[in-house]
Amino acid sequence: MDSSIASYVLQYSGYLIEGGLLLYLAWTKQWKKQRGIIFYLTALLVAELGRAYAGCEYGLSSRQYFYVYWCTDFPLVLSTFLLVWLFFRRACCQEERMWRYIRLVLALAVLLVAGISAATLSSNQHSLFSFFTVEFNQNLYFTCLVLNTLLYILLQQIQSTDEQLGLLVCGVGVQFAGPAAALALDHLTGGEQFAQSLVPSIMRLCTLGMLLVWGYAITHVKASKVVSRNPVLAEIHVD
Repeated sequence: MDSSIASYVLQYSGYLIEGGLLLYLAWTKQWKKQRGIIFYLTALLVAELGRAYAGCEYGLSSRQYFYVYWCTDFPLVLSTFLLVWLFFRRACCQEERMWRYIRLVLALAVLLVAGISAATLSSNQHSLFSFFTVEFNQNLYFTCLVLNTLLYILLQQIQSTDEQLGLLVCGVGVQFAGPAAALALDHLTGGEQFAQSLVPSIMRLCTLGMLLVWGYAITHVKASKVVSRNPVLAEIHVD
């Protein structure tokens, strides 16, 4: 199959699944329980449709596409952080003291990312918007990747019985693998055109993988309470 055809198949399959999941969540009235997923899917769908329109209308190398891409990436990466935040909250629903510490760490993390990104502006004042946006988005995205990995480890430590949450976290991990794999491929090949042409397909494939995992988790796995069975953690939270 031609690479461009495969890319379009992945792209439009993602649109259909994203829209289908949003409709399913609305139909089953899960707006409150899955608000993080709904917010993220909405941001993802809007960003992808906006970029597709700008790419078709102005071209992928145009200035207009650049601004559309990074302006949509900003709310997308913020929704990613919000999603990870809400997953942590769900994981700690029975551990209020633990959640207070984790909430503080998450707030400090986003403030640290903003501070580091702003500190680099002194030598790039000629491109304030583009540099800060790219720098902040990439830093916060990497932070979300690390936080999601720590969340997965936390779920193992507290021996979570919420199988749906575990699958949702794994789905986010699959999504994060896309940019990481694309960046590694670009560095290994020295930025060759062949490697760069594969980057969009790799990212779309990872997004599709996340959507399939989420679709299964949402439609076939019921959420259950998170119970800490780790005796060490139990001792820590005794007043």
